[in-house]
This record gives sequence, C-alpha cells and structure tokens, in this order.
Amino acid sequence: MKAIQIKATPFFEMLKTKDTSMWEIFAQLMDGEEKELIFTDDQDQILFSYTLPDSLEKLNEDREKFAQEYAEKLSGMN
Repeated sequence: MKAIQIKATPFFEMLKTKDTSMWEIFAQLMDGEEKELIFTDDQDQILFSYTLPDSLEKLNEDREKFAQEYAEKLSGMN
C-alpha cells in the first residue's frame, strides 16, 4: 500500500479557499489501489491517517459514516 503524507494545515486551508470537500480530493486520488493518507502537523508529527479505499462505492460509505460520527460528536457537545 502506498503511503502519502499530507500537511494538514495547508491541506484544509486549500479546501477552504477552493470551497471543495476533502471527499472530492480523495476521489481524485483514487486509482484502484488502496493508499494510506497520513496527515501531519508542521513538525511532521502524525495527527491521523486514513486508508483511501480502492473503490468509489467504499469511499462513499466512509463519507457517510464520517458524517454520521461527526454529527453525533457535535450533538454530544451541546
């Protein structure tokens, strides 16, 4: 599995400026092979990683699961 290191701050800033979702970017990275996306801070410390699946169907399942978990965390903060 190929590993791709991504600096988190510039990546999320780019998403804001281009008004694009990370899922759209992830879909563009797909080529039929799983990849490990490793998000790091400015000192190259790993913040989190995500295994990019090999199919758009699985990516959409991950997106839906993420949205549900994120909504649950937000509701728990209130």
